[in-house]
Amino acid sequence: MTRGTKRVLPGFGLAFGFTLAYLLVIVVAPLSTIFFKSATLTWHEFWATITAPRTLAACRLSFVASFVAALVNSVFGTVVAWTLVRYEFPARGLIDAMVDLPFALPTSVAGITLTTIYATNGWIGRYFAPLGIKIAFTPLGIVVALTFVGLPFVVRTLQPVLEELELELEEAAATLGANRLQTLVRVTLPGVVPALLTGFALAYARAIGEYGSVVFISGNLAMRTEVLPLLIMGKLEQFDYAGATAVAVLMLVISAGLLFSVNLLQRWSTRRIAA
Repeated sequence: MTRGTKRVLPGFGLAFGFTLAYLLVIVVAPLSTIFFKSATLTWHEFWATITAPRTLAACRLSFVASFVAALVNSVFGTVVAWTLVRYEFPARGLIDAMVDLPFALPTSVAGITLTTIYATNGWIGRYFAPLGIKIAFTPLGIVVALTFVGLPFVVRTLQPVLEELELELEEAAATLGANRLQTLVRVTLPGVVPALLTGFALAYARAIGEYGSVVFISGNLAMRTEVLPLLIMGKLEQFDYAGATAVAVLMLVISAGLLFSVNLLQRWSTRRIAA
């Protein structure tokens, strides 16, 4: 840009200052209150709260169920995004709009709907009940709910990347004798891995903090189907604010660590592909 040319947006100083102020007010300030409130506990009380059997059970269920749901979305979300990008078929626009339904639908409504459908007498649950598979009010139901809310993050992250992929590279691989599997693994997947990891991280983060769609289908049974957000809400209802913030701090630290690890993996994969 030549000297004297006016920028459309403000200069770096003003934009950077506004960014910091906005993040401080919207992100840092609310999160800092969690640490301040949990600081009212002694270290022994804090440790006893986050290592209680009920807390550990909820922590294990939250992160395992969120990981499984994000993994399922990574596989089937890729298939959905691929189908929407690469094929033309009737009602394509309708199916594309349905992907965004979890964004628009209130999570509590989604939870009630999923519970009704997957209960033992529900439209879908009744077919699994004779097989001894119970979905609602089990960890499996939690995974189903988290998969539902996380699907759009994977699909919408992958779609623009798939649209930008050059079909000529796949055609060239085919002319050189590569079969479909070889083309997929060596030509197509390397270009979408960073976006796939991003979609996985977004779906995983969304699932960890999900409350509305889980509160109904989980049944909220302590030590069995109670996730961390439900445990925090239970402590708040009992006016145990310090205990709730202690669990929230645990959840925040673990979530931040996992997301940081995924981001490092994403950067590594991007550099490897670029190299």
